[in-house]
Amino acid sequence: MAKELIKIKYLFHSGFLVETDNNLYILDYYRGDIGDVIKKSPKNIVVFSSHNHPDHFNPLILEWQKVRPDIHYILSSDIVISKKVNNLNVLSPYDQLTLGNLTVKAYNSTDIGVSFLIQDGGNHLFHAGDLNWWYWVDTPEEMAKAEKAFKDEVQKIKGEIIDFAFFPVDPRLEKNYKAGAEYFIQELAPKYLIPMHFADSPEIVEEFEIEMKDSSCQILKFTRKGQELII
Repeated sequence: MAKELIKIKYLFHSGFLVETDNNLYILDYYRGDIGDVIKKSPKNIVVFSSHNHPDHFNPLILEWQKVRPDIHYILSSDIVISKKVNNLNVLSPYDQLTLGNLTVKAYNSTDIGVSFLIQDGGNHLFHAGDLNWWYWVDTPEEMAKAEKAFKDEVQKIKGEIIDFAFFPVDPRLEKNYKAGAEYFIQELAPKYLIPMHFADSPEIVEEFEIEMKDSSCQILKFTRKGQELII
């Protein structure tokens, strides 16, 4: 199937707005300007949250159903909702869901919650949530445990088609900031990788792009809130 054009807007941190021909996705909204898109878009709107950390799940998203009763939510099973939410879908690791022409499979995280593999027509998107090689300087035992957990999960994903991968490049990991992204690219060969989870340190994206200049994977660089690309 021919791939449609995709419009990607960077919101903040790990939050993105992704627009295809028929659908509009809001991924891990934390904060950022989405304008009037909720009210005015004629497209199907699906909101994803990968886990309950406040930098990935903002309860504000649940208010959007007041202006768009047809909005759909796909949330990780660790997110506890105390109010009635229409069109709510809850996924645990390895659950699958089909909504119209949209197919979603949840994979695990190396923190909490899930990561999402989204198929929309001919496009395949992967939002990692907090799936990463959390390569903190720690005891040798803890470092080995973190490495194994990440690499084992990547191997479970191996074989999936990934066109666009939204993946953490976190400056708090210091010299190890790109270990997870490099391994993900090496093993899964996404066509594009979009760095995320860098909060107010967009300079790490510039550094990562330079480091990956010889990679077969194209790095899509978002460094400004509200920045948009059409691919």
